[in-house]
Parts: sequence; structure tokens; C-alpha cells
Amino acid sequence: MVPDTVTPPADTVEHAAASPDQPQPYRELGLKDDEYARIREILGRRPTDAELAMYSVMWSEHCSYKSSKVHLKYFGETTTEAMREKMLAGIGENAGVVDVGDGWAVTFKVESHNHPSYVEPYQGAATGVGGIVRDIMAMGARPIAVADPLRFGPADAPDTARVLPGVVSGVGGYGNCLGLPNVGGEVVFDEGYAGNPLVNALCVGSMRVEDLHLAFASGTGNKIILFGARTGLDGIGGVSVLASETFDGSGTGQKKLPSVQVGDPFTEKVLIECCLELFHAGLVVGIQDLGGAGLSCATSELASAGDGGMHIDLDAVPLRATGMTPAEILSSESQERMCAVVRPEDVDAFMAVCRKWDTLATVIGEVTDGDRLVITWHGETVVDVPPRTVAHDGPVYHRPVERSATQDALIADSPDALPRPAAPSELRDEILRMAASPNLCSRAWVTDQYDRYVRGNTASAQPADAGVVRIDESTGRGIAVATDCNARFVALDPYTGAQLALAEAYRNVATSGAVPAAVTNCLNFGSPEDPHVMWQFSEAVRGLADGCAALGIPVTGGNVSFYNQTGDRAILPTPVIGVLGVIDDVARRVRSGFTGEGDVVVLLGTTADELGGSEWAHVVHGHLGGRPPAVDLAAEQRLGALLAAAAADGVLTGSHDVSDGGLAQALVEASLVGGCGAAVELPAGLDPFVALFSESAGRALVTVAASDADAFLVRAAEAGVPGVRLGTVGGDSLAITDLPAIPLGELRAAWEGTLPALFGSATD
Repeated sequence: MVPDTVTPPADTVEHAAASPDQPQPYRELGLKDDEYARIREILGRRPTDAELAMYSVMWSEHCSYKSSKVHLKYFGETTTEAMREKMLAGIGENAGVVDVGDGWAVTFKVESHNHPSYVEPYQGAATGVGGIVRDIMAMGARPIAVADPLRFGPADAPDTARVLPGVVSGVGGYGNCLGLPNVGGEVVFDEGYAGNPLVNALCVGSMRVEDLHLAFASGTGNKIILFGARTGLDGIGGVSVLASETFDGSGTGQKKLPSVQVGDPFTEKVLIECCLELFHAGLVVGIQDLGGAGLSCATSELASAGDGGMHIDLDAVPLRATGMTPAEILSSESQERMCAVVRPEDVDAFMAVCRKWDTLATVIGEVTDGDRLVITWHGETVVDVPPRTVAHDGPVYHRPVERSATQDALIADSPDALPRPAAPSELRDEILRMAASPNLCSRAWVTDQYDRYVRGNTASAQPADAGVVRIDESTGRGIAVATDCNARFVALDPYTGAQLALAEAYRNVATSGAVPAAVTNCLNFGSPEDPHVMWQFSEAVRGLADGCAALGIPVTGGNVSFYNQTGDRAILPTPVIGVLGVIDDVARRVRSGFTGEGDVVVLLGTTADELGGSEWAHVVHGHLGGRPPAVDLAAEQRLGALLAAAAADGVLTGSHDVSDGGLAQALVEASLVGGCGAAVELPAGLDPFVALFSESAGRALVTVAASDADAFLVRAAEAGVPGVRLGTVGGDSLAITDLPAIPLGELRAAWEGTLPALFGSATD
């Protein structure tokens, strides 16, 4: 038996005041000299060990947004009153909430768990899912679906073989145990993510409008109840520290292992049901999940957003490790915990619900009539701070922003000079080569490890363009969600690249038949101390905000993830954009494949010679340079409106966006997903190579019944959307005029064989 650890005496407020010169390890905790000096100025003394721990995690880049705040305020400046009217909760809350009609509200958010997932892939990814689910729970909603935008180094790299299987297993293991369908996401491979994968997790929840809950501690005398799992030593300085520093390039990051949280999805599943019953019984005044920074975050944010102070007794916190210090208790990021503000007269009923669900619940403090957050331990005060200085008034940096001189050379390196296939047989071979490439091949190896249809309300999931989930069984009302980002476009032009990511996610939602309604984002970038990275970031924020204003849909919240780099090599700038859409009846959703023999294939939108940052340039030539495709948000809006209206009228028999890999890849995927071939003729007046592989934005491939084709083309023209008839669905091959036909069996072998060959059986 391991003997109990002897707990050292606490560093009390009284002792801190009496020992102003006592050295403190603030630099080791990530604080700069001036930040530490400011803490001393705020308190009028040196901080206690516990206070130092709280400030260090809450003032970390991950929690305080200290380098991004000055840029993120642009979202508020560009949000119109009409856009605000759609939101019930927005930026600054645990997750954004939008009214979707018929008394229903939907909340959604995407966040990062990048660095923990590199250190310990399974637990890093699993707890990333758990954390975003609790953000949705904290708004009063039932989580109904998750999605996972993932990015890794080269598919054949040894480190990708280490990281990817664990990440996929962690995402699936946690989500499957919660009974949440995984309905979307991305898997992208690129040298830019070698040593720094991106593991972003999105969750969507639904609720009645009146069930909305917010994070604040209000009402003097109200009790603070910690419920869920016990607090342990796992995750000390976890995501708040890991996400606020650069990896050293050592390859494994094993020295960070103790900082990675450990998840228990079964505890979280019970916690979900417990929370929902507490909400429905009206027993909760305010609520906050415990994610990054643990109790430090929950207590300071609740108190800061409330109308009084707060007293917390750490002796009441249920622990699963002995000898924990106050700093460790406050910094622990142990998973599956929530903190609620409860009226004294409701405490007994609150506890009864928790007992019903076998959920540990403990009163750890109360709301006070002061303006201080006071925390005691063993009868002595170890924290006495103004809560807003911890939670909301941290440092604000105006980092240098400078466009690097290398950007001009990058843009000047156009793909126009790259050799292009011209002969019909060469074009055929290129289609197969592209279909088998890691970024375009089937994701079934990944998605087959996820339960996409649990709970029975999933109408569409991968490989569909957007996940579609029913929220009201009586009416069929549902939501669609998609995430997208071509980081190569962003590297070439951050402003345009962010808008192209927005446009693609918007288009993917529209192709499902839904009306885009709101945006969330996860902004993954390198070190904010690099002026060029801050230029990329500021331009991407401006592009996204201006794009949302042009489309009339609000950014409801999101996440900033900096320090995504190894040594001095930053990742490709990757602002992942999630778009939520609303569909009146999921039975009217549009599938993304060719399914009806004799249906007419129509290409909507305009194609130009736009190969900068394209998948073709990347796969065939390893090239990145030139300019990304032009973006026309008004055209995207017209296309989206046409698709949603035609879907509602039952006109579309299939719909698939045209993006990565161009028209060639859209034809491949539509044929294989739907199980039917097609005979098509490329648009007149275009070079066949450009027609097949250009990645011009604002395009979709749709099918309509032959009897509706002429009327649909007229309808498209009247809507201001160019359309051209390509051919007809049918047969067992993809036949493109002048090219040798490609049997679906050959096409499927190329498309489905890549990931299993790289990573083995998904059941190994």
C-alpha cells in the first residue's frame, strides 16, 4: 500500500502579506514578469500559492484570450441588430444559442484539444469530446450530436501512425459511450501538422427556449454545489498550460503526460441526465462546467458574472487523491464535473436528484454580499481576490502584426506553370490518383469507428456533406451542421481563405436542404509572438467577420488555439468554421449521391482556372503557391437559397458541393456514395483539365428528375445562379466524354483502399 502523502502547510493570505519577498515560481507557471507584478499590484501583496495557481491558469493564452481579444472584438463591431436577434446567447457564454423556431433553441460550439491529443492521443481526444459536451450541457441543453474536425501530419509519417489511431479511438470511445451520434467533421493530412495535430471537437444540443441557462452566481446566500466526479491530480495545469506554449520538437512530448486529463464517459452520461432533470425541475440558478482551469475557472467566472462575491471551502471538495494542496485542488482539470448555484430552499431537492442518478454532489460554498472571491482551507484563507481580475480582466496584448516578406514570393509561385495532364488517358489516371489520395479518399476507416445513428434521430451523417439531426419528432424539424477549412487557401490569403472556409461550410449545409443560420469557429494558429502569425490571425478574423456580415448569419462563439507549432515551425493557419442550418422537416433533406437512374446531372455555379492551393497541386506536385479561388459571398447566398428552396419543394434528388478536388472528385463521390454511375459531358468552352480539377467556389452538383430538368434550369437562372446540364445518372461506370470510362469497381477500390492500407483494420 502506498502511504498517504503528507500535506504541507498552506500558504495563507496572512502569511503572504507577512512574507512579501518569498520567491515564487511564476515563470515556471507561464506568467511573465510584468504579469506577476500586476497581480501583486491588484492584491497589494504577493499572491498565495493558491492565488498564483489561479491567476496563472486563468491568465494563460487558452483561458484569457490575451493575444486575441483586440482582434476578436471585430466580431461584435460587424454584428448587425438583425443578426443579434437570431441569438439567445452569444460570444462570451459557454456556447452560442440560436432560436430555430417552434419554441426550440439549438446551442453549438467547437473547441480545440490539440496539444493534449499529441501528448496522449486517446485521452486527449476523448476529454476534448467530454469538455465540449459539458459546455453544451451548461447552457441547459441536451447534447444531440458531435463532430470532429481532425488534422494530422503526412498520412504515411510514423508519428501520424502513432497519433491518428489513438485520436480516432478516443473520439469514438467517448462519444459512443455517451450515446451521441458523430455526424460530421474532417480528416486532413499535411506536412504542416507534423508534430502538432489539430483535434477540434464540436457538439450540438437542443432545448426549449425557456430552458436556457447561463453561467453566473446570483443571490446572496445561494449555495455553490460541486457535482459529478471527484477531483484528482490528473490534468493539473492541463489544457490551460499545454495550449499556451509551443512544443519543443522532442517528438513525443512525454514530459507533458501528467498534465493530460483522464475521462470517464459513463460518469458523464449519468451527469447529462442528472443535469437535465435538475434544469427541468427549476433547481438551478446558474451553472458552469469544469473544463480548462477547473475550479479556478468555475468559481471565478461564476462570481465575476454574478452580483456579489463568493466563499468556497476547499475542505468540502470531494477528492480522489490524498495530500492535495489548495493550488492543486483549484488547478485540477479532472473531468465530468459541474458547478451549480442553487437557492437554499432547493438544496435538498437538488441533492435528491443527484442521489437518484448516483451523482456525487457537495455544497462547497455560497454567494456572499461582498465583491471578493474568498477560498478557505483547513479554516484559513488561502484566496482573497476580486474575481473579475482572475476571470475577465486579465492581460490584453497588442502583439506586433506584420505581413512577412515571404508572402509575396508565396503568391508569386503560381501553379500555372505546373505540368498538366491533357490526354484522355492521363486525365482518367489523374482522377483515380486524386480519388485515392489521403485527403480525398473515403473516410470510412475513421467514421466506421463512430456510432453515427444512435438515438435514432440522425437523418444524414458522413459521407454526407452535412450532418442532419432531427430535434422534434412530432414535426420533423431538424438541424444541419458542417465544418470546413482549406488551410492552404488561408496560408495564401488569410482574409479570403477564411471566407472560403465559411462559404464551403455554408454551402455544405445548404446542399443538405437546410437554411444556414449561425456560425461557430475554432481558430488554430501558431505562436502569437510571431508577427506574421498575428497577421494571419487578424486577417482571418476580419475575413470571417466580414463574411458573416455579408451572409447575414452571426458568429455565436468559438475558440482560439495559439502556439500550434513545433520549435519555430507553425502549422498552416487553420480557422475551422462550423455552420449550423435549420430544416423544417428532415424527411426533405437531400442526399449527396447519384441514386436515380435517368436523373439529370446539373452543375451550378461558375468554373474558372483556379488551382492555387488546390488539392491537385498538393497531391500531384507537392505545391503551395499562387492565389486561392475568388470568393463571391452574394453568389454563395443565391446558391444556398436556391438549394434550400428546391429541397423544400422536393425538386432535388441529390446534391453535393464542389470543393476539394474539383468537379472530378464531386463526380467520384456522388457515384460511389449513391451507388450509381453517370454519363456526363464537361462544360463547353473549358479546358477539360480545368473543368475537372479547378476548385472555384460557389458550385454544387445536383440531380433532378428528367421531367423537372428544364424547369429547374429556368428556376436557377431566375435566382441568379448559372447552371449547365452535364448528363444523366445510370450505369455501373463514371463515363466522362472523351475519357475512357471508369468502372465503379475500379473507382471504389481506389477510393476505399488508402486508409486501411496505411493504418490497418479499424478493428485491430
